[in-house]
Amino acid sequence: MSERLLEVRDLRVHFPVRTGVFSRVTGQVRAVDGLSFDVMQGETLGLVGESGCGKTTTGRALLRLVEPTSGSVKFEGREVTTLPRGELRAMRRRMQIVFQDPYSSLNPRLTIGSMLGEALEIHALARGEAARERIAELLRLVGLSPDHARRYPHEFSGGQRQRIGVARALAVEPRFIVLDEPVSALDVSIQAQIVNLLQELQQKLGLTYLFVAHDLSVVEHISTRVAVMYLGRIVELADRDTLYRDPRHPYTKALLSAVPVPDPARRSGRILLTGDVPSPARPPSGCRFHPRCPLLRADDGKRPRCQGEDPEWREVGPGHWVACHFG
Repeated sequence: MSERLLEVRDLRVHFPVRTGVFSRVTGQVRAVDGLSFDVMQGETLGLVGESGCGKTTTGRALLRLVEPTSGSVKFEGREVTTLPRGELRAMRRRMQIVFQDPYSSLNPRLTIGSMLGEALEIHALARGEAARERIAELLRLVGLSPDHARRYPHEFSGGQRQRIGVARALAVEPRFIVLDEPVSALDVSIQAQIVNLLQELQQKLGLTYLFVAHDLSVVEHISTRVAVMYLGRIVELADRDTLYRDPRHPYTKALLSAVPVPDPARRSGRILLTGDVPSPARPPSGCRFHPRCPLLRADDGKRPRCQGEDPEWREVGPGHWVACHFG
């Protein structure tokens, strides 16, 4: 059985809403509102959902790039949310992130060699000739030439920049990497190259990924398990094959129905959701998906159960969890 590398319990990230001349706090945006999940050593956990559901905030909160409001994040058995700054910096050697935009995440004033060398110097991993050799090794590892160390970010294509972002994350020899939509800004052909590179690196270096994305076809290709988020909460979690074969939550079914199918004979009916995504500052009562849910039904003629009661997080099969009254 795989080691549990990351344990997340009741994680919440709320941002204050300020109004008026004196910027009084008049509400909260509940970007992440009670997430609990584990990530096992060596796996890729895909985190999917519509834009604005809290995926990116979740990934950043795990590394405390965004401070959690409450909850617990344990990495290798140590509580991350209460670590002092000095210990947190040391911990971040083991936990890294690759950002969505491969250009804005790189310093345009530094050469690639300087950027990679900076990480090695901060963590006292290598200096001088040893650092130069390590930088050359990192560039080869991600499919670039050691000569590229002398160039600046603007001299590279989008795919090459993302490879540099991966090399920077690998420089400090992490065990766990948050991949924050790492291929969404790239052309389809380049996406495949980066995904294949990530899988090769995972096998070679024993890495563990949290893969944040909205493209379900990419998630299916790379993930071991998949968690589906809606409005700050996980509504379904299962291994990849089970989730794609037998989705139980109506939101998951709607997302999968939107995945393009190249064979017209296999095309299934598209599930069109009505209405807009509610505001995370004013989430609906009960099940958060109920204003758009095609399965909404009354309970014995009383107020619909979905509108008044939070669905229980329950296991509907081995390792298959869902938060739905009727799923």
